[in-house]
Amino acid sequence: MSAIETPDPGTDYRVPALQRGLSILGMFSARERSLGMNDMAERLGVSPSAVYRIVQTLADMGYLRKIGRNAFELGPQVISDGFAYLASRDLVEVAMAHLNDLRDRTSLSCHLSIREQTDSLYLYRALAPQRLAVNIPVGTRLPCHSTALGRVLLSGLSEAQLSALYQHIRLDDYPPPAPRTLPELQQLIAEDRQRGWVLHRSDYSTAIATGIRDHSGSIVAAINLSGPDAVMDTQIAQQGFLTTLLAASHDISRELGHAGWSSSL
Repeated sequence: MSAIETPDPGTDYRVPALQRGLSILGMFSARERSLGMNDMAERLGVSPSAVYRIVQTLADMGYLRKIGRNAFELGPQVISDGFAYLASRDLVEVAMAHLNDLRDRTSLSCHLSIREQTDSLYLYRALAPQRLAVNIPVGTRLPCHSTALGRVLLSGLSEAQLSALYQHIRLDDYPPPAPRTLPELQQLIAEDRQRGWVLHRSDYSTAIATGIRDHSGSIVAAINLSGPDAVMDTQIAQQGFLTTLLAASHDISRELGHAGWSSSL
């Protein structure tokens, strides 16, 4: 059995054709959806003939698609491979580091939840070290309409979907500030949807929540910051926490393939 050779650190093992091919794919963006072969060659600093075979290979494999005599755009294989990878990443795995960092930066508890019918199911928590920290265990289910996380999740539904979901659900068994009728819930969620985040007070604590979006722009989860009213009671404190929360949700959504969105403060 032959011994495995140890790579020489001083040797350049790069494959120029592969490097050029990946560089070509990286040239496309939302602002430049199509490029000619001459454009590609110019940016690489080579002649068009030097990239011809690379471009043709990428086109044959579906990574580029010819749209004119000498113009190309990204092909369906790029989208297929990218979304397959993003879909394979576990939501908790992606969000965990961001929520831990969010807890460390704010000293507040953070939670991640998804919607299952009319319940908000808690998937992860980053528990603050404070004695009065808000602590909701993983696996807890709470009614969506009565929590900040749940209302954010409901804001991802259309008006028709929301009405169908709650058509036969009684809401008058829950104490204020939870809505007690379907019209009240519809109005509340419409305002939440427009705002992009929810602030909710209950039991001497306050929670601020916002959504996590996937590559299609759909809300697939929600995260929050929650703590005692004494810490979160002022408008200045709330705005600071909200800014930090929105930044974390943007980062998580971007890792899930979402291009980004803005929420009003």
